[in-house]
Amino acid sequence: MIEYKSGVFGLHGDRVSCLLRVNPYGLLELLHFGPSVRTEDADAFLLTPGLGWGESILLTENDTASCPDVMPLAWSGSGRGDYRESPLSFGGQPTDFRYASHEIIDGTVPTVSGLPQARGNAQTLAITMEQPGAQLILYFTLFGNVLTRRAYLKNTGESSITLTKIMSNLMDLPGDYEMTTFDGGWIAEMRKHTVPVLDSRVVNESVTGFSSHRHNPGFLLSAPGASETEGWVYGFNLVYSGNHYAAAQRSLQGLTRVVQGVSPTEFLRELHPGEDFESPEAVIAFSDCGFGGLSEIMHRFVNTCIVPNHWQNRPRPVLFNNWEGCMFDFNHRRLVNLAKDAKALGCELFVLDDGWFGKRDSDTAGLGDYTVNKNKFPHGLSGLAKKIRTMGMEFGLWFEPESVNVDSELYRRHPDWALTDSFEPLFSRHQLLLDLTRVDVRDYIVENVSHILDTVSITYVKWDMNRHSIALGAKAHDYVLGLYEVLDRIFTPRPHILLESCSSGGNRFDLGMLCYGPQIWCSDDTDPIERLSIQENLSYLYPQSTFGAHVSTAPHAQTLRNTPLATRGNVSFFGCLGYELDLKHLLGIEITQIKEQIAFYKQYRHVFQYGSFYRLSNGWQVTNGSTTLAATFRKLVSAAPGYETLKLKGLQREATYRFRTNPQKLRVGQFSSLVKHVAPVDLNPNGVLLRLADRHITLPDGEQALTASGAALMAGVRLLPLFRGTGYDTSQRTLTDFGSELYIIEEDDPCETS
Repeated sequence: MIEYKSGVFGLHGDRVSCLLRVNPYGLLELLHFGPSVRTEDADAFLLTPGLGWGESILLTENDTASCPDVMPLAWSGSGRGDYRESPLSFGGQPTDFRYASHEIIDGTVPTVSGLPQARGNAQTLAITMEQPGAQLILYFTLFGNVLTRRAYLKNTGESSITLTKIMSNLMDLPGDYEMTTFDGGWIAEMRKHTVPVLDSRVVNESVTGFSSHRHNPGFLLSAPGASETEGWVYGFNLVYSGNHYAAAQRSLQGLTRVVQGVSPTEFLRELHPGEDFESPEAVIAFSDCGFGGLSEIMHRFVNTCIVPNHWQNRPRPVLFNNWEGCMFDFNHRRLVNLAKDAKALGCELFVLDDGWFGKRDSDTAGLGDYTVNKNKFPHGLSGLAKKIRTMGMEFGLWFEPESVNVDSELYRRHPDWALTDSFEPLFSRHQLLLDLTRVDVRDYIVENVSHILDTVSITYVKWDMNRHSIALGAKAHDYVLGLYEVLDRIFTPRPHILLESCSSGGNRFDLGMLCYGPQIWCSDDTDPIERLSIQENLSYLYPQSTFGAHVSTAPHAQTLRNTPLATRGNVSFFGCLGYELDLKHLLGIEITQIKEQIAFYKQYRHVFQYGSFYRLSNGWQVTNGSTTLAATFRKLVSAAPGYETLKLKGLQREATYRFRTNPQKLRVGQFSSLVKHVAPVDLNPNGVLLRLADRHITLPDGEQALTASGAALMAGVRLLPLFRGTGYDTSQRTLTDFGSELYIIEEDDPCETS
């Protein structure tokens, strides 16, 4: 609900309120953004400066309350007395927008530039601010307990405006906070860093042309001491896939100013009379129940207001991707055989990755071309797709439409379509970016991708982009708008196609891309131990239904770490499950294990993909209705480990639950020479007999089953003991390094036990 009472704007969700007012000087003040209150409570949040702080610039002489530098604002100017960071810059000219009017609108206000935005049940407050020659409309849209903001600027004067900075959101929040950002690089995404916000500015920015591996646009502000379940936490994100900027800074008066929007680095827009510009939509949420409460709000928002309507609450198929198993070395026959094996395991979707077009036998050639390689596919892609569909599987295809190789038919015809500058071209992975600011380039991509989708039975697309930008400069924003136009023209008319975006993994994991496709490839690093931090840190702001998560081979290509197949599966379960490895080298017991993994995942798929997600001290949990699934993860084992407890969350205290282990097997070979201590004969640990046994024999790991109340399970289940150096036993968990277990917790049906 949005209301206007006694000069105060009240924006109220079930668990959050935002109070704004236009102060006597025409500036927009933020009185409160936090726990739910009444609009009539506004007086409790007014900040009065008293006699001020000396050296203050006053909007009205001798009125100490008129110092903009100490006001808690929701928008500010520059060069007019507020020395904190400004959200707007006209190339060094001062800005001084004052309130002109407002409107409360049912629903959302569509963007005018083609930028994606949140959708769903909402109300919008539009506040118009003006200064001579320019008009600014600030949009505040409330989706339940999530607020979005954006700014629309129009040149109403007779001379041009040089726009060098425009933020989507500005908030002055009283109190001290810590800022958490998620940073990293290729195969090392989403590393969590938390720093106190003090008097010097803390910045989270990407300047690579895209939202980037380096700094995800989502970040958190938390009160000191906030925990997973307690304390104030604010979450911020941006519905945008380009260069972004966010900053937080505490003032002497104890106000923490937060700004977020398009990065001003190399940003430049010349607005001629009558022209306009709008910022991307910022997303802001609040929880007084800690980080877990904030994640719950953000997850619901993404699942219901960001991802395409067709894919909301719709199960994602278990896929098999041929890349890590084949790379560029494949043909029709090999792929058909691979698809047969994947189908036998239980996979539902076969994805052909790179190498199907042009002279694409390596990453040095072919990008930009869409002619199917006849040597590899004598029956064409449609022949392969038809063969796979007759097996009962769906067919998916990899594209990288934004890039071009110099060794390609497209580049030979249109070298001017590549993004270059006045210097020698700089390459990454032997490729350049196409200039998506050009209409002819966008038309070429849309025409060719659409033709493939309409002539081949495709239900899934992996949209890749494997380089950072150069030569974009001030065109960076227009490039992103061009990308959005391309995605909209291709996928809006084809909502049934599952789009999984990818950019060298998580280089563009953002809300903008999720508006066009419901999931993103988290990282090219599929090592499950690395994925523990990548997926957990993504979970602060994004739901697990958006995570592409694959089981691959071990040792892993990214880390050389050897991890149990059970752990690889358990980590990937908490996302959209896929497999990516060479199936012909699997042992029989591994084939059996993968079949069991896929069957288990299908049984509980909706819980894994859409259940409420909880970060536990030693693992993860998802809960949907009466069913809870929880996994514990271990890195390095230690000698003589102590007792371990699993504390679940979100259960009904008085309900009765059945708690049991999802069974998993131990390979005999992992015990090596230790086997001779229990075998009737002296086995050579490197001999044929043990290797043969390892291919066919497994041992049960410790399985636990009990019945208890929700209160007891949340107080903490005492798990079976870990291996303590005294021998194998079925009543213990015999985990190696990087082991894990998964537990099934289901509410007891009184009708069944009566």
